[in-house]
Amino acid sequence: MNAPLSPAETLRTALAGLLDGLPPRQAAGAVKRLIANYRGSTPTDAPILRDRADVAAYAAYRMPTTFEAVRSALEAFVQAAPAWVPASHVDVGGGTGAATWAVSATWDGIRPVTVLDWAEPALALGREIAAANPALRDARWQRTRIGAALTLDDTDLVTVSYVLGELTEADRASVVDAAAAAARAVVVVEPGTPDGYARVIEARDRLIGAGFHVAAPCPHSAACPIVPGTDWCHFSARVSRSSLHRQVKGGSLAYEDEKFSYVAAARFPVTPAPARVVRRPQIRKGQVLLDLCEADEQLRRRTVTKRHGDLYKAARDADWGDAWPPHGSHA
Repeated sequence: MNAPLSPAETLRTALAGLLDGLPPRQAAGAVKRLIANYRGSTPTDAPILRDRADVAAYAAYRMPTTFEAVRSALEAFVQAAPAWVPASHVDVGGGTGAATWAVSATWDGIRPVTVLDWAEPALALGREIAAANPALRDARWQRTRIGAALTLDDTDLVTVSYVLGELTEADRASVVDAAAAAARAVVVVEPGTPDGYARVIEARDRLIGAGFHVAAPCPHSAACPIVPGTDWCHFSARVSRSSLHRQVKGGSLAYEDEKFSYVAAARFPVTPAPARVVRRPQIRKGQVLLDLCEADEQLRRRTVTKRHGDLYKAARDADWGDAWPPHGSHA
């Protein structure tokens, strides 16, 4: 008897037939335009995804990477609130629903799910793909203008992933405020670029102003210690590529690393990490250098050596984005 597929594997399988019948040149052209839009700095007030070809290319290009980035952010949130399980979820600007797949992979069970997006082709394809996921078969896929007029029904969890960059500054503020007014927990994910980080910090400030506590990645709810313009906080998620994904992305490796910035915050008490690894650890002979964001609102480099015993072993296993020290360890 075969073991059940993981959510990530189920998603890849569901995506596998999307580009059947779509000429490779058309798919590549759609992907190229989408890359320019999602990495660009010019907000739009119209849906980026225009038709079935765009949506199929988008799903093949973005869903696996968005899924892994959002799942990484959610896993960090779970570490800060291990007893909490959302009873309902609204995905704002959810497109084809990658964040809903990430939520279903993070917390077991079936819950009411609503995906809001202004692109009807994306919603239609998301509904089609979701048929492969039992937790999403009853999800609502609702066409909604994502902007200043957005209002949300009360819900436990709101995700806003890879959408703020499509909005004007005023619409970004309205969307975050609407999420804060409706939810007990909000998770915002953006590309791991300086502009993406700036949008996350903007959202973080609004959430804190609305009474939320930061659960991750920050070990505190005070101001970010990074001096604006000097650096940006981002993390990396390893993404396994299917053959379809490699074809669409034009890459040959079996994996890629998706850089992302995020904030996860809640209205209820959370226990954030004592510190967070904010750069890839540097392993040297007999020592590990860890760049940490710490609870006293400072960025510091810590050196962990063999004389630290088990902590040294943990440091050698530590990854970019991990809480530090690991649960049960002592610094």
